[in-house]
Amino acid sequence: MATVAFLLHHRHPEAVELARGAAAWLLEQGHEVRLPRADAEHAGLAELGCAPEALTTGLDLAVSLGGDGTMLRAVDLVAGDDVPVIGVNLGHLGYLAEVEPQHLHLALTRFFTGSHEVQERMRLTVEVTLSSDPEATPRSYPALNEAVVGKTPTGQIVRVEVDVDSERFTTYSADGIIVATPTGSTAYAWSAGGPIVAPSHAALLLTPVAPHMLFDRSLVLPPTSCIRLEVAADRAAVLSVDGRSLGLLQVGDVVTCTAASSPARVVTFESRGFLGILKAKFGLNDGSGRHGPGGEP
Repeated sequence: MATVAFLLHHRHPEAVELARGAAAWLLEQGHEVRLPRADAEHAGLAELGCAPEALTTGLDLAVSLGGDGTMLRAVDLVAGDDVPVIGVNLGHLGYLAEVEPQHLHLALTRFFTGSHEVQERMRLTVEVTLSSDPEATPRSYPALNEAVVGKTPTGQIVRVEVDVDSERFTTYSADGIIVATPTGSTAYAWSAGGPIVAPSHAALLLTPVAPHMLFDRSLVLPPTSCIRLEVAADRAAVLSVDGRSLGLLQVGDVVTCTAASSPARVVTFESRGFLGILKAKFGLNDGSGRHGPGGEP
């Protein structure tokens, strides 16, 4: 028997219905079901709630019920314990959540019978060292998509000194600097003009946002690289990781980005290849008359 955790998007009523139905089905078959306490209470399944530190103990599978944002939360919670994640897509077409709601039970059955693949995706470790307390242990954050050092709401550009593997590269004057994974190449980095990199690759992408300088290209660096971003000049910046704002950075504060030791483990059923997702996402026509993917897993 397996232990399965569900994580819900709280603004999708369908997530609650799916969680209740799948939980009942799994429990009838003798499986164990868990939810983070807040998710369990939201779904009316308080008896299945557990503390964060107990969620991944002996966990075989996590199921994300939402969109790519919920998937990012699920990965953050379980990737350190090498737990695979199934993403159920309840919003617009996503790159991470590939199973359609009506196929959740089929996807679970295929997972239990081994009729699936687990794709490993590189993650980032983002460490912050404050100039006000340089001897303190850096604060550390995981990221599947990207870390962004960007301008504050006042709208002034930021100046960021960039070192790669302890070698000074340049000082950017820009609206922001993005350090992304291949998975994140289709998120904010893409909108800033960065390249699209298949998620099966391992690399660090360095992309400026609206740079006020001649050099405006992205860099694709080896996954072993260490990228150091230091806030320069006389103005603060804002740090965000996977779309979550983590607050102000002052002049002299340093953000260091490296590959995380444990990748995300995403369950796939070969229903939508990476190119198929791109075609559906951007309305590309291959001339075959077929529509974008989204069928059974």
